[in-house]
Amino acid sequence: MTFFAKTFTALALAASVALPFPAAALDDAQKKEFGEFIKEYLIQNPEIMLEVQDALQKKQQEARSVKANQAIAENGKDIFNAKYDMTIGNPKGDVTIVEFFDYNCGYCRHALSDMQAMLEKDKNVRFVLKEFPILGPESVAAHKVSDAFRKLAPEKYGQFHVALLGGDGRADEDSAIAVATSLGVSETQIRDEMKKSPDTASVEGAYELAQKLGISGTPSYVIGNELVQGAVGFDDLEAKVKNMRACGKTSC
Repeated sequence: MTFFAKTFTALALAASVALPFPAAALDDAQKKEFGEFIKEYLIQNPEIMLEVQDALQKKQQEARSVKANQAIAENGKDIFNAKYDMTIGNPKGDVTIVEFFDYNCGYCRHALSDMQAMLEKDKNVRFVLKEFPILGPESVAAHKVSDAFRKLAPEKYGQFHVALLGGDGRADEDSAIAVATSLGVSETQIRDEMKKSPDTASVEGAYELAQKLGISGTPSYVIGNELVQGAVGFDDLEAKVKNMRACGKTSC
């Protein structure tokens, strides 16, 4: 085995590919030999690339978590107590779950049952719904109707949310207005409210928070000091709520 082979093997066993000497210290022949050995070694041991990829993903996830934790600490009021967000469940609950969602997000529709199960089982959870329309103009249009409905009939917003998010087909202005009228708010009232009080603050606020938190899709949750991305399911959400009560963090 050549010097370079011995060196690289030792480095591989140590899960590192850093050279123990500057690359400039090698002549052209040595660089060629070293490069050929690296290629041969990786072809014979391709699983190393998977290990490298896993390590990279773990490092990136850790960086995202640090960023999210800092953003949560710095923007707690806007995340947990924004004046334009609606609260479902116990308004004085001891644990708050904030959900960023889009009315046309299939995963959000799947996660709707998780929220319902949580609120049915745990009467001390506060669920904050943060509308985050990112899936096209239909989502934005549905959100505008939702915002008007929230202002006109806040006591029925929970019913509106479940009906529109759990409905068939894509949510848009027409389907949102249909849900609103089924709950006793007329189309005229909705359209008048949309003209009188067009919503911009809540959407801009949600977009700004999402950027700070590193949210790239829906649903995304904030529980305590943790950002949880994706429809993780009822069991995972329940476990994090229990941990919040036990130790003040989502992981004890």
